[in-house]
Amino acid sequence: MDTGELASNTFRGGFNCSQAVLSSFAGQFQLDPATALKLGAAFGGGMGRTAGVCGAVSGALMALGLKFGCTTPTDAQAKARTYAKAEQLLKAFAARHGSIQCRDILGCDISTPDGLKQAQDNKLFQTLCPDFVRTAAQICEQLLKD
Repeated sequence: MDTGELASNTFRGGFNCSQAVLSSFAGQFQLDPATALKLGAAFGGGMGRTAGVCGAVSGALMALGLKFGCTTPTDAQAKARTYAKAEQLLKAFAARHGSIQCRDILGCDISTPDGLKQAQDNKLFQTLCPDFVRTAAQICEQLLKD
């Protein structure tokens, strides 16, 4: 099973979008899966269900940071590479889905009671979000290989 499918299945299993993506990469970084799930927990629903940046994108950004991120404040090369990878991820996701913002790609603002109800009534979390999760994980997987 590829990382995109693993992430999508994890999402369908009840975890949020960010948890699903980040945890699908945990093994590559010797990160305990439970820790990955905890790290991603507050980023679902566009960061704490504020309908901001898609949680799947946030989870993928965290995975990129695990591979390319700097561990000293003076490592300008690692910072530059991390930001370049992040930009590639954001552009590729937006090219596929039209935006990186949860409210835009869902077509409703889940930070409001009416928007959340609309998403639930229209089963957007079941019909749209698995593809967002899969896409973010697949793009991230490719960027980790480059």
